[in-house]
Amino acid sequence: MNGQQRKDVYPGLEVDIILKKDQRTGNKTRGIVKDLLTNSSFHPHGIKVRLTDGQIGRVCDVIGK
Repeated sequence: MNGQQRKDVYPGLEVDIILKKDQRTGNKTRGIVKDLLTNSSFHPHGIKVRLTDGQIGRVCDVIGK
């Protein structure tokens, strides 16, 4: 899964996100989803989430539970 569908992303899920500062380089940050910040059911660049450590970015890969 690529994290574009809101129904595929939920709190407690392990994901890779791209932080705003890493959008040009594509560096990924791995973490656990705490909150979903995107309200729409689909976003072409990935659902925006807050990780448990407080970092915010868009989901690029779903790793698993």
